Amino acid sequence: MSQTGKEYVMEKARELMDAHTCCAEAREAAQAWLDAIGTDKEAEMAENLIAELEEDLMPVEQLIAFAESEAGAGVFGDKAGEVAAHGRTIREAGGKYCDCPACAAVEAILEKKGELL
Repeated sequence: MSQTGKEYVMEKARELMDAHTCCAEAREAAQAWLDAIGTDKEAEMAENLIAELEEDLMPVEQLIAFAESEAGAGVFGDKAGEVAAHGRTIREAGGKYCDCPACAAVEAILEKKGELL
């Protein structure tokens, strides 16, 4: 991976970790990869990061279904309908994934997956 590409992924990993929508597992995987850069663990931690992010990236259809569910209402409260409507807007615009700060960072990192691994 070029230095520019690595710096880009590092920036996106930090954005992910700072996102209020980032889960603890993704935050830990991103930090582990950042800590491993330049060590003999870098490739292993990159693989772990990619595996975690592939699990976490929420397809827009799942976002809509979750927002419309009882569990989604528990998470989003009175904003659940707005979240579902936003998901439909994403889908209608051709988007495939949730566009929350964490998912946006994950999608950007996964776009560099081939270079990272």
